[in-house]
Amino acid sequence: MYSTAFLDLPPLQAAAGEVHLPGSKSISNRVLLLAALSNGTTTVHDLLASDDTRVMLDALRQIGCTVDETGSTVRITGLGGRLPQSPAKLFLGNAGTAMRPLTAALALLGGEFELSGVPRMHERPIGDLIDALRQLGCQIDYLGNDGYPPLRIAHGQGVPPLALAAPIRVRGDVSSQFLTALLMALPLAAGTQAIVIEVVGELISKPYIAITLQLLARFGIVVEHQNWQRFTIAAGSRYQSPGSIHVEADASSASYFIALGAIATSATGQKDAKSGIKIQGVGLDSIQGDIRFVEAARAMGAVITGGPNWLQIERGAWPLKAIDLDCNHIPDAAMTLAVMALYAEGTTTLTNIASWRVKETDRIAAMATELRKLGATVEEGADYIRVTPPAQSADWKAAGIHTYDDHRVAMCFSLAAFNPARLPVRIEDPKCVAKTFPDYFEALFSVAQVDTTHIPVICIDGPTASGKGTVAAAVAQRLGYRFLDSGAMYRITALAALRAGFAIDADHEARIATLAQTLPVRFEGGKVWLGSDDVTEAIRTEEAGMNASRVSALPAVRTALVDLQHSFQRLPGLVADGRDMGTVIFPEAPLKVYLTASAACRAERRYKQLISKGFSANIEDLRADLEARDARDSSRSVAPLKPAQDALVLDNSDLTIEQAVEKVLAWWQERQPFAASAQR
Repeated sequence: MYSTAFLDLPPLQAAAGEVHLPGSKSISNRVLLLAALSNGTTTVHDLLASDDTRVMLDALRQIGCTVDETGSTVRITGLGGRLPQSPAKLFLGNAGTAMRPLTAALALLGGEFELSGVPRMHERPIGDLIDALRQLGCQIDYLGNDGYPPLRIAHGQGVPPLALAAPIRVRGDVSSQFLTALLMALPLAAGTQAIVIEVVGELISKPYIAITLQLLARFGIVVEHQNWQRFTIAAGSRYQSPGSIHVEADASSASYFIALGAIATSATGQKDAKSGIKIQGVGLDSIQGDIRFVEAARAMGAVITGGPNWLQIERGAWPLKAIDLDCNHIPDAAMTLAVMALYAEGTTTLTNIASWRVKETDRIAAMATELRKLGATVEEGADYIRVTPPAQSADWKAAGIHTYDDHRVAMCFSLAAFNPARLPVRIEDPKCVAKTFPDYFEALFSVAQVDTTHIPVICIDGPTASGKGTVAAAVAQRLGYRFLDSGAMYRITALAALRAGFAIDADHEARIATLAQTLPVRFEGGKVWLGSDDVTEAIRTEEAGMNASRVSALPAVRTALVDLQHSFQRLPGLVADGRDMGTVIFPEAPLKVYLTASAACRAERRYKQLISKGFSANIEDLRADLEARDARDSSRSVAPLKPAQDALVLDNSDLTIEQAVEKVLAWWQERQPFAASAQR
């Protein structure tokens, strides 16, 4: 997951490949609570790992459920009629699928609880659910503003007799989660008579209620409904674990890759066995209402086929066709349609989306604001949005997308990187996708295809002990870019050659060069990896340095390592440090920095480093060695050490590492078309 302040997406050209989706958030949190309310132990397979499921799992532990986690499999031993542990303070983040159902369930189970979340959760309405629960006799108080969390449930040990003779009335036109919460909680109170819930007003998001009903049936609860307005829970209903249950992949998350397949060509532009996007984990027979996004995408021109647990998407009509659609059945996925509208001919109108106003943010306002940044013409109303795309390529604008701590805003606007103007897009606070799809951007990059000339590279060259490696690694971390320590490449090659039984000499040059072409090298977490082996310390010895010098003297090996270093230029970008990154390896890099410091300063730094590791050292000897090495590096015939002609020279003799990093980042920001949004 990218946890940077922002993530810059270079202009993307094409996409093809296969994506495995995480589990459905809607199904995951429903299943977790149903398992917690049941008698017996439930094994949940393929559970979504996200912020929303994490707060639910933490809450279930607090109220007394046994929760055992092994990867994406969770075993939950439910309360089975026992009272929950209380008092307890439950923090539920921004998870509506946890806050609303837990409120209802705990109000009926009895005990003393405080339920709170992030500030945005305290702006999301819950009053209609509380009104319905108070009809029953539940004691619930608002701890802040009336109608909104945080809440206090105060029944002591037990619940007073509930008023179940008359139908329980709840509004259905604000959020379907209110009805879902009642449907999941009221079986706890089912005795000798049936319990009836009546929906006041139009029920929005009916497909989500359908998910609730299907999952209730899996846990032994039968609910009948009349035209989605009157729901009857059978008398004597009791929760019973199904033993094992699988969580279907998230159909809402599928919408981004369905849209991707609709707007992006394959690398060749031709349909073949490797063209289009294949989605694994959800199919046309999904129980989730958002699978009907497929119908909307087809109406806009996508070619979609599918089967059990898979979908295949190809680009069809181009440009896409504008649509006018009532989105009550796909409220979450409809946000993706608003971005697809950027690629349509004409004006797209999405209606019946009033629920957007009370989600993680006011999504109608947010989508309108960010679409306008890209150059679209947008009209918004209480329950609709109308999007007209930029008239031509020249009208598109590079933009920094503010994401409002809303995962769906971040994910759907990533698709704007496929714009015809070949402009980059900045996604602010990319880690907000952790709510439902922590690895979303990694999944996107795994199928996105781009001309490598559009993948940005920052080169940081300089003499030994100038701090270039430390600065480069920090810059890469701040930007979410890949990192290349070119100096380590020769040391790793030497190590790999010796492990393979090759002497480092001209007789083995061809074999070592072949080995170097495919070395599984990566730089992660401040360590150097060769495959699954941490070689950070193994390549830092004096012997490793001598072997690296021998390797660098073999021309075929040097050529192979140039190719290997080029392979690090992958999405979303690269920061490379060394002595010839800007002059030889990446001469077209948009930013080249030559980092230097006086020999005295570098000697002092090296001295402190050695002393801290328990080695004896002499500053004067270190300075003499550095000056001699500078002379050798500057005068060598192949790739001599020198600044590239267009490099910016940064003397960091009097700078801290953080100051040097900030200077490089400032230079980088100045080159970006949306630099003004960087410090938002």
